[in-house]
Amino acid sequence: MPVLKAENRTLLLPSSSSNSWSEPFSFIQFADCQLGMEWSCGGTGGYGQRNGYEPNYDQATWNHEIRWCNTFVQMINEMEIKPKFSIVCGDILDAWPSKWPKVRDRQKADFYKIFDNLDIPLVCVCGNHDVGNSPTTESVARYQNDFGDDWFTFVCDGLFCIVLNSQYWEDPTHIPDLAEEQESWLDAQLEQVKSGKYRHSIMFQHIPWFLETPDEPKVYYNFPQPFREKMLSRFSAAGISKIFCGHYHRNAGGWYGDGLELVVTSALGLQQGKDRNGFRIVDVGAEEITHRYQEIRNIDET
Repeated sequence: MPVLKAENRTLLLPSSSSNSWSEPFSFIQFADCQLGMEWSCGGTGGYGQRNGYEPNYDQATWNHEIRWCNTFVQMINEMEIKPKFSIVCGDILDAWPSKWPKVRDRQKADFYKIFDNLDIPLVCVCGNHDVGNSPTTESVARYQNDFGDDWFTFVCDGLFCIVLNSQYWEDPTHIPDLAEEQESWLDAQLEQVKSGKYRHSIMFQHIPWFLETPDEPKVYYNFPQPFREKMLSRFSAAGISKIFCGHYHRNAGGWYGDGLELVVTSALGLQQGKDRNGFRIVDVGAEEITHRYQEIRNIDET
């Protein structure tokens, strides 16, 4: 099934775009397939340990990522009860769009070749490697051409999903107008959440607000205070119940208050901690949303 591309800030799922709840269902969330990262890290989980990006990244290969992603596709396709959709929470590819566009084109071609075989729809979320750490109008335009809108909403059987470009919060230096536009748009979507017309309302983004606790110190992988508290309070007050993220290449997460859970899913691609490559199975019930991390099979078993 082709990768879905949002247009005009919305996406229609072929499986179901109904606003109304009907029955329990599941979806698949994963992150950081990041074709090319294993090469640039030398398999160590730390950049620059083998060849890094300079000067030989144009010779990069990503055979491990291809095998991990193919295994993921096989496992999803083998599920007897098919999830309604899958969603990748950023860092779809590894090559920086402005620095290595030709390498990125090769990575994109392989990504589409793999995921066109997936039996369920795939939704894409923008990560820092997808538009650059400091995005520009050019890098955003390239992402939109390759993967569709970088922020949008979609609905699945009463589940209201807000997809955001977290890089606009990380560094809006070169795209202040786009960052402001996303903020205004987000206000309108949170009003939809408050309306009560949906059974559940959740969000997807790449960078987590925190890794374990809302009051933890600022590190590379989270957002700083007091901005973090301001935004979490905003989402919680609106009625968002879950925020699914990636970026950390490890499993993590925690709760903000009693009603808002932040879920950080480790990488389908290269790990930077003790977890194995995997994805998250999310079960959507009438009253609650639950989830569990599923490791992929050993690639030697496929």
